[in-house]
Formats: sequence, structure tokens, C-alpha cells
Amino acid sequence: MTVLLSDDRITSIPSIENGEPLVDLYTRDLLTTGRQFARGTVADRLAVADTFLPVGIRLQVVEGLRPIESQQEIWDGYCSELERLHPGISVADVHVLASRFVSPIEVAPHVAGAAVDLTLVGANGPLDLGTPIDATPEQSNGACFFAATNITREARTNRALLADVLTAAGLINYPTEWWHWSYGDRYWAYTENHPAALYGPAYSLT
Repeated sequence: MTVLLSDDRITSIPSIENGEPLVDLYTRDLLTTGRQFARGTVADRLAVADTFLPVGIRLQVVEGLRPIESQQEIWDGYCSELERLHPGISVADVHVLASRFVSPIEVAPHVAGAAVDLTLVGANGPLDLGTPIDATPEQSNGACFFAATNITREARTNRALLADVLTAAGLINYPTEWWHWSYGDRYWAYTENHPAALYGPAYSLT
């Protein structure tokens, strides 16, 4: 069963901020949508992963660092959507369901500069990864989950390639979102059996 970001096993992990600066991903020769920032080690690992890809295919980062206000807005909006879809649902159940798609703000890796949302692009544009980035479980009938089976063979192959290069570079995936990869956050600490996350909220570092 997938461990979600709202799980006590994640929220109980401490965050010991190491003061690592944020960097513009452009300085690591990464393709981005607009200007995107992440912690230096995250950026370096993404750059390494990019070199592992076959000729003609690149990573493209759609979002890195996210302001706390934006994280809260996404969280509130999705919680409201879930409440509309499930009349009478409890606050606790909304919290759990919402964390499949967006992190509770107190543990959000994007806010720490520890996570990126990304895809693969080739000569003719984005490759088929099964769903658009940020497709909710409801919109995609669960196809946004990395291991989803209701996607094409091509999309499964491309997801496997994405995972191969990013995992080899030391990043980890949040299993409910094929596009979400991180390093140094609480989910990384849980997955890699580290005692603490390396990064806390980081927007003030820009």
C-alpha cells in the first residue's frame, strides 16, 4: 500500500535545515518551463540524470520551488473539490485523499526546494507519459499513479526510462504522481531510511 505524505511515518520525520542555497536550474543547463529553482544538490542530480538519457531526449522541469502561498492555494482548492465529490466526507478523510495529489503544507517538498515536477521531451516535443502533469487521480482514473496499468505501452516505457535515470541519480518518486521527484525531503528520508530531511521551507532563500 502506498505511503502518502500525510502518513505519520512521513510527518514524524524531523527536518534539519542544512542551509544549502537554491539555484536557477538554467545554470545546470536543464530545460525548464520558465525560471525554476531547486536546492543545489537537487539541481546537480537532475543534471546528472539528464546526461543518462538517450541522445535526443531531455528532461524538462515544469516546476521546482513553489511559494508557500501557492502550495496552500493548491491544497485548499483540491480539498474543496474532494468535498464536492464526496458529500459528507470527514475532514480527516479529505486530508488523506488530498495528499495523493498535493502535499500538506507542513511537509511539502516543493516549498523546501527539494522537489521538481518534470517530463521527458524529444525532437517533436513532450513524450507520452500517460497523463498530463498535474492530472488528479479523479481526472485520470488513477493513471497519474506511477505504476498505473491503464496507460499505453509507450507511456509505460517512457515512465520506466524516466525512473531509470532519476533513480540512478539519487532522486525518489512520489508514487501517486509519475512526474514528482525529490531529494532531501521527508519522503526521501523515509524511502532511503535517513533519520531526518535535509531541507525545510526555502522560499526566503531566493
